[in-house]
Amino acid sequence: MDKKAEASICDIMFGGGKDMAKMMKQMGMDMEEFDAEKVEVHLSNGKKLVFNTPELSKIEAQGQEIFQLQGGYSEETSIPEEDIELVMEKTEASREEAENALESEGDVAGAVMSLQ
Repeated sequence: MDKKAEASICDIMFGGGKDMAKMMKQMGMDMEEFDAEKVEVHLSNGKKLVFNTPELSKIEAQGQEIFQLQGGYSEETSIPEEDIELVMEKTEASREEAENALESEGDVAGAVMSLQ
């Protein structure tokens, strides 16, 4: 089920946003929406998810904080600037070549070896 259909069902079941907020309050849940312009999520594998038009909210329930992030995103690889510069220096490669080698090899040593 897509998000719009899900939202419509919630509107039908709970009578819209105000009734939903009231019901959540009665259940001890607080919801806060944030006016975020951009959200970046940095993953442990070095990639980054960038949400440029995010919908971000926080729900507090039973002493827990739950964050909900929705919206379209792009996936980017975040390569440390020092690594790019080191590969460029050691191999005399262009910035683009150094970035591509780092992405494909995964580390500085492998990138240098592949460009020599």
